[in-house]
Amino acid sequence: MQADQALVLDQVTKRYGDFTAVDALSFAVRTGEVFGFLGGNGAGKTTSLRMVLDIIRPTAGNISVLGRAPGRENAPFLGFLPEERGLYRTMSAIDTIVYFGRLKGMSAGDARTEGLALLDRFGLSANAKSTMDKLSKGMAQKVQLATAVVNSPRLLILDEPFSGLDPVNQGLLEDEIRNASATGATVVFSTHVMQHAERLCDRLLLLARGRKKFEGNLDEARALLPARLNVTARQQLDGLPGVADCSGGPDTGDGWRDYAVTLEPGATAGGLLEYCTTNGIALRRFEERRASLHDVFLHMVGSGEPAQ
Repeated sequence: MQADQALVLDQVTKRYGDFTAVDALSFAVRTGEVFGFLGGNGAGKTTSLRMVLDIIRPTAGNISVLGRAPGRENAPFLGFLPEERGLYRTMSAIDTIVYFGRLKGMSAGDARTEGLALLDRFGLSANAKSTMDKLSKGMAQKVQLATAVVNSPRLLILDEPFSGLDPVNQGLLEDEIRNASATGATVVFSTHVMQHAERLCDRLLLLARGRKKFEGNLDEARALLPARLNVTARQQLDGLPGVADCSGGPDTGDGWRDYAVTLEPGATAGGLLEYCTTNGIALRRFEERRASLHDVFLHMVGSGEPAQ
């Protein structure tokens, strides 16, 4: 493991009988980056993260967490927000945060001080002594988030963290991910909601049926799809060099028509524009459409894997 790598999986496989949940998965997360672990339901995301946390053991392969093997000794340096939320219902909000801080090696005083600061930041100062069963779902989710970050973890792992959150709390969570990264933490989060990954990730991995389909940054992911253009022209663009597909709308009555153009692999928007200019093809609009991460996901894994 290199010094700038916070997490490494090397040919990690997890089997349950004849079923392979994770299949020879290898990737590395650099120190300080926000890394998106993306895939549809059942892709193997949660299984992979549980192996990182030593909740389950891999069938084969190696895992390095902050330069160590997975294990309890990593607890002081990790933060974890599970997909399935659950806290002790009769424990107060602040006592819950202190309890988790203590599990991570913090002193009771330090955990309480940091816990109160987190509750204040999350708008829950007045609810510090309220028991969990008296809090709304959104409030309880904020407390659970506080338990994950109370120890200022070096590696913060969030499993489907946006699941069930309303838009306000989704925004708060995005802010906390950015804050953790800005203060030096490495953040790994799994999701099947591509918009969050587009806004937050330095790099990402696409997982389907336990296998890695892609690892890289957003621009590299978008480059996997052929370029697409919105063009308004006076003539049909089918058959032009580099054009793979062209569908046009109705004539506007003045000879102009809108076209949706897909380029061939390797062809560029600049190349097509230059051809049109030098060959006298009249254009009124020429816009490149940036592929979304959702488009990339469907291209890489097909429509059989759900994503939003």
